Amino acid sequence: MCGIAAILSHDGPVDAWAVRRATRALRHRGPDAERTWVSPSGRIALGHRLLVINDPDGHQPIASEDGRLHIIVNGQFYDFKRIRAELEAKGHRFRTRSDSEIALHLYEEHGAGCLEHLRGQFAFVIWDEEAGTLFAARDRFGLKPLFYAKHTGALYLASEAKALFAAGVPREWDARGVYHWLTACPDERRSLFHRIRQVPPGHLMRARNGAVRLERYWDLQASPGGRRPRSHTLTFPQAVDQARELTEEAIRQRMVAGVPVGCLISGGLDSSSVLAVAATCTDGPVAAFTVGFERREFDESPGAREAAAAANADHTVVTLGDADLADHFADAVWHAETLQFNTHGAARYLLSRGVREAGYRSVLAGEGADEAFFGYEFLRMAAGATRDRFGPWKVLLRFLTGLLRSPRRHHPTLHAVSPWLARFALLLPTAPSLFTRLSGGLGLIQSVCTRRFLHAFDDYDPYRTYYRRCNAAASISRREPARQLLYLWLHSIFANYHMAADRLDMAHGVEVRLPFLDHHLFEHLNRLPLAFLTGHPREKHLLREAMRPHIPDAVYNRVKRPFMAPSAVGTGGPLHDFLQDTLRGDGLRAVPFVKTGAVRGVLDGLPNLAERDRGSVDSLLLMLASVAVLQERWGL
Repeated sequence: MCGIAAILSHDGPVDAWAVRRATRALRHRGPDAERTWVSPSGRIALGHRLLVINDPDGHQPIASEDGRLHIIVNGQFYDFKRIRAELEAKGHRFRTRSDSEIALHLYEEHGAGCLEHLRGQFAFVIWDEEAGTLFAARDRFGLKPLFYAKHTGALYLASEAKALFAAGVPREWDARGVYHWLTACPDERRSLFHRIRQVPPGHLMRARNGAVRLERYWDLQASPGGRRPRSHTLTFPQAVDQARELTEEAIRQRMVAGVPVGCLISGGLDSSSVLAVAATCTDGPVAAFTVGFERREFDESPGAREAAAAANADHTVVTLGDADLADHFADAVWHAETLQFNTHGAARYLLSRGVREAGYRSVLAGEGADEAFFGYEFLRMAAGATRDRFGPWKVLLRFLTGLLRSPRRHHPTLHAVSPWLARFALLLPTAPSLFTRLSGGLGLIQSVCTRRFLHAFDDYDPYRTYYRRCNAAASISRREPARQLLYLWLHSIFANYHMAADRLDMAHGVEVRLPFLDHHLFEHLNRLPLAFLTGHPREKHLLREAMRPHIPDAVYNRVKRPFMAPSAVGTGGPLHDFLQDTLRGDGLRAVPFVKTGAVRGVLDGLPNLAERDRGSVDSLLLMLASVAVLQERWGL
């Protein structure tokens, strides 16, 4: 886990100082060493910040044996010792003991096909001096970031947008990227900043002679309609055994490191399962870390203590008060480079700081289990609707009925932003409260945005555009509704918001490994009949049964509880004061798309705010505070 930067010049010699500035801007990602390299041709410069996990001498860029290829890597490749041995048997000579180097030699063997052999979370850049070609790739789920920009005849790439700014890419809001975020439909290809894009998850990049091309190399394939193939009669107990074996194997692979590996736990099923299996991979106690809150209604540390004790873990609770969250919210936004609509980001930022202060730089976590095992309520409800009510004729009948109903009347704000989504809310009313909340939230957002900003998107439906793009790429309309929703989730909110946790963790030089997002495990589960994943009244029943030998009864029986961090609205304390100061300050006044008078009106009305509206207003104000922080710190 490190930080990378690269500049490829198309018109003349590369600016070596620019890549040094970019690399230094990533010091938090790799505090152990810094290296930059300029090619003999002067066309490209590579920069790398090292976070030592496997090899203290694993400095990068790493050159191939003949010096033709150079690679910089951010991330971790699992099962690398086996792959290294196979490559050495073919005559490859390694310069380091780092897992990163296997990608270089696999590229020598297979070209772009090297990605089929790589397992992990990664972003890397390879330069071929002889061919004058840049090759870059991002892991399948987008766990590691890779931003890029074209500017003044050069291609810039880096682990974070702030490194591109440091290299000289202009700082400016991207109106369409912001609009996607504000309408809860973030685009995995865009960022919040003009010119700065993202290599999407599961994609590679090729750049040569000024041309840049993106290609998809992996995607979640459509399952066989949720039905068992005739040649294969898998029983549920067999599915449990297979899920257990694959989950155990994914965790064991992620426990391999040259430094001690700990775990993040909340006390829920997912993280407790990871900790329990991880404890079987070591001789001594595993270090476990939990974020706790002084406000008891949000504090999950009692359940985490119970799970830690069952695994005989060395448990640390990082307890936070509202003042801690208020004091560090701005730093969390700056590192995440996204809009925060709750205080989760600040809590994660401070938890990672606690992990590093305890002497750890690598931990496992349970994120991804809700995606792999269909733990989210909206996925289960969609599966239930398909299973219980929506045969082909009922789908057609509901569609025809929906055509006669007015989405403007039922969801007026939703219709104003996305007529396509408003119609969908009528056609698939499995979670009407979800669409009602979304419509209310969008109404609040529109009320504080300038008319000029909104007018630019009068004829643009972000949800329809997004669905059509995904359907063209992956034929998602041929999938079961629940798997359609999972696909859309993975390529929007998940890739853009949830995976910003990487930048919060790496702010303190802490890598977080996610075994439930192992693509071998995920692909296996995607091939199972949907009934195995959603057919039981209890969520993630397959995972519960698979982990039953490892976890205590209290965890096995625990009902899913979403991670909740303290809200800012209605507290009258440090978080409330932070919002008042930030949203009445100069930073927000400089934002071109916000009506500050409308924001002040919302702030003035907080004392009389109804309880039912607090959640939406809290999210709105924290998003606006994020905008103000980014505006003030970067002068966008």
